[in-house]
Amino acid sequence: MPKRRITPNYIAAHIRRVLKDGGSAPHAEDVQWFFKEEIKSRGWYTAEMRKVAVRFRRAIVRARGTDFLLEVADKLFRGRVLEEKVFAVLMLEQLVDKFGDPDFRRFESWLARISSWADHDALVHNLIAPMVAAKTARAKYVFLWAKSPRRWHRRAACVALIQGTRQKLFLPEIKRLSSFLLLDEDDMVQKGLGWLLRETAKADPKQTVPYLLKIRQKAPRLVLRTACETLPKSTRAKILA
Repeated sequence: MPKRRITPNYIAAHIRRVLKDGGSAPHAEDVQWFFKEEIKSRGWYTAEMRKVAVRFRRAIVRARGTDFLLEVADKLFRGRVLEEKVFAVLMLEQLVDKFGDPDFRRFESWLARISSWADHDALVHNLIAPMVAAKTARAKYVFLWAKSPRRWHRRAACVALIQGTRQKLFLPEIKRLSSFLLLDEDDMVQKGLGWLLRETAKADPKQTVPYLLKIRQKAPRLVLRTACETLPKSTRAKILA
């Protein structure tokens, strides 16, 4: 009998079976509680899924290399099941420093496949954001995403700068981005912008608090409340007054 040819599609299909067989139906029902959208979940806890993803990553890279692993991840991120997309990210997250501009553009293309904040934040926070922080010229893409009609691209514009702002990078870009998105009515975008400003305030309160005071009259309440979460109570009260 001829040997089966090992392809990225074959490995991705095998991973899908592992995720289906190893999931928890009760937890899958619990997962839906966190989402407005209808989510297809296998009911995995992230910590357990990460352990399995690490084992697959090591085996695939050892046998086939990083390029093959990227192709497997690309196949998985095309699915509708939440864990398939998150698993793809978990296999790649420890290899971000090995990826270049073509890989960055590949991950950017995955934004069109997003179906919830969970697969969005896995992709953007764990893969795209570290690559933006590592090569600051990539920050130019966030302004293209900020103008997109797609909510997940606009949220990505915010989340993509979080790893960098923790290193005290991108304050001018963050202020410029806020001018684009401050009046965005989508709650997912508002939460993303609030998250970004909160991390900026934690990293550099001296520069960020005056900016929050400047925008407080026109910023949505959700953005301000999120941005102020880690500030001292007195400062928070002043901004939210």
